[in-house]
Order: sequence, then C-alpha cells, then structure tokens
Amino acid sequence: MSNLSRRARELGTENAFVVLGEVARLQAEGHKIVSFAIGQPDFPTPEHIRMAGIKAITEGHTGYTPSPGIQPLRDAVAARFSRTRGVSFEADDVVCGCGGKPFIAYSILSVTDHGEGHEVIYPNPGFPIYRSQIEACGAVPVPIDLRERRAFNFDLDDLRSKVNDRTRLLILCSPQNPTGGVLSRQELEQIAEIVKPYDNLWIYSDEVYSGLVYDGDFRSIVAIPGMRERTIVVDSASKTYSMTGWRIGYAANRALAPVFTRWVTNTDSCPPHPNQHAVVEALNGDQSPAQEMARVFLQRRDRIVEGLNAIEGIRCLTPGGAFYVWPNVTEACGLVGAANSEELRKRLLLEAGVAVLADGHFGAPVEGDGEHLRFSYASSFEAIDEGLQRIDDFIKSNKR
Repeated sequence: MSNLSRRARELGTENAFVVLGEVARLQAEGHKIVSFAIGQPDFPTPEHIRMAGIKAITEGHTGYTPSPGIQPLRDAVAARFSRTRGVSFEADDVVCGCGGKPFIAYSILSVTDHGEGHEVIYPNPGFPIYRSQIEACGAVPVPIDLRERRAFNFDLDDLRSKVNDRTRLLILCSPQNPTGGVLSRQELEQIAEIVKPYDNLWIYSDEVYSGLVYDGDFRSIVAIPGMRERTIVVDSASKTYSMTGWRIGYAANRALAPVFTRWVTNTDSCPPHPNQHAVVEALNGDQSPAQEMARVFLQRRDRIVEGLNAIEGIRCLTPGGAFYVWPNVTEACGLVGAANSEELRKRLLLEAGVAVLADGHFGAPVEGDGEHLRFSYASSFEAIDEGLQRIDDFIKSNKR
C-alpha cells in the first residue's frame, strides 16, 4: 500500500510553516533566532474576545452548528461587509468556515470543472496555496506577475492578454501577501472593465488584510459597478483581531453561498462553535484593540522599511497594507556571493540567526525583477532592530 495519487504527491504547501519548523528545531538546539518568517500577529487576542469564547464554552455552545455558521455571526459579517465594502450584504450571502483558506478551494471547485481546461488567474508572487489548490482541483494555473516598478501590482495589458473564454476565476489579493501592495480604486475599476465582457468569469477577492491598510481607505472590487454578483468577498478574524488559531473566516456571494454551504458540510461540517461566538464579539464589540494593533503595525512598517533601506545592498518599497515588506536583495546577494534569494535566506538563518522567506516560496521568479525576501513585521520593535542589525553585520562581514 505504498502508492499515492498524483494529486497527493504533487500537492504544494505553505513554506512559512516549513521555515517555522526549521526555526523551532534551531531554537531547540539552543540557537537564538530572530524570526520574520510567519505571518501571524504577535499580540494576544483582545481580552473581551477571549472572554466571549470562554463564556460560549461555559454556556454549552460546544456542539454542531449549521454548516454556514450561527445566525449571529452571519448577521455580524453581513453588517461589517456592508459598512466597509460599499455595497449591502445580507446574512444569507455569508458562509463561515475554518479560516479564510478553505474558501480558496471551495471557490475553485465551485466554478471550474476538473480536466476541462478551465483557467484560474492568480498573482505571482502570491499566497502559495492559490496555485497548489488550482492544480489540486484540476484547473489550469495562469500566473500574472506583480512587478516592483508598479509597486507590486500587475500590468493591466498583461491581464487583458491572459483573460479568455476559458478563464473561470481571477484571484485578487489586496492588501497583498507577500508584498504588502494595495490595489487603488482606479486599478480596480480598470480590472472590472477587463473582466466585464466574460460572463463566466468570477472574481475571488482575498481581503483578509482589509483591516490593515495604512495609506488611505480599504477598497474592494465588489463595490465597482457590475462586480457585485460575480465577486466572492473573503475575509477572516485572523489578522485584524489576532485570532489566527481560532480558525474562523467568512465568504460572501449570494449565488455561491448555498454551494459553499455544501462544501463546508462535506469537509468540516461546521466551523468551531464557541469560536464563532468569540468572532461575533470581535465584529460587534469594542474595536479599539484592533485599531491599536493597526497603529503599531504602521509604526513597525516605517521602522523596518527605514532600517532595510539603510543596509547596503537592500532596497525596500513602502507597502500600503498587511504586515509584510518585500525588499529587493539582488545587490546583497552579489555582495555576499549568494546565488539567489533562497541561498541568502538559508545563510541568514544559519549564519546570522535571522529567519525570513525567499521569493521562491511565493511563486516563480518574475523576469527582470531581481531577488526578493519577505519579512513579516508582526514582531516587536526590539526584534526588528536586532534582526536588521544582524543582517547588516552579516553583509559587512561577508562582503566580497
């Protein structure tokens, strides 16, 4: 019984968790590692949210729920989306799941057919689960490159050339993982004009960093005229409320909500019951802790961008959202004799004790854009300062 399916053998992964394992092993061996690898807020879940979860358990809310989630949570999500997305949502539009990630597969499975040549356009570099799920679901992955000269947004002519009658889904992520880039209202309007002629083309709008936009207001393509019916809006409690381990996410689309409900029934049955009550409190309760976290992330962004740009061989654009920076390290690789960003990443981990991710963890290299690393600044000011100092010392001591 040693044979595995090709789907299982070729299934991709999220390398942040692979590097997290490397960091844990080195720390267990006594090494002091400064980690910028994992995209997880370092703040505790706000107390009033934790207490709501505990209260739900003590009151016996520990059994199954309806597959799309409890009514108070769907009501809360619909109200939040209506306030922040510029269009009106109802509870029946909303399905809740075990984090935002399952809706990637649910969406692909719902709008493409295995082996029919249906295409899914996704950002590159991008969240690695996009491509792994496109392939696992039997669709055709079509990457669209995010370019540094465009502040890590894609060329609209490139999108226009890739959309065709086989395209069934366009994945957008704003603010972006891994670059921190944010799509403007004008860019969203231009994207909408490109997709409008294609009746079978859906949009998956990954908005899990919607609460972390630093320059201007958050914009969703769902608010662009003509996009309401075809857009799948996906968000979660993970990043905004520092609830990554609570595993509650939500998607909204009137036509697909019943389909997503069946997918949830077939996979997880329902999201964790007490955790749903905690997220009701997160969405409806005091927002000041989330606002304070966002304020600190903005300060950290400015700190790490300034610090990276002060290191020889590194240049870093200022991202508009999320908690990632995507510095260009092409020159730094040359200074220390690293063949590429992955070799530099490994050396930083093993020789400098700094954990980051390489651009290859997020897709194929973008031609002409050079080498990049991803830093998550979901870490303390002290860790940022120490990590940058270690990188600076490493480059200076290994400079050729």
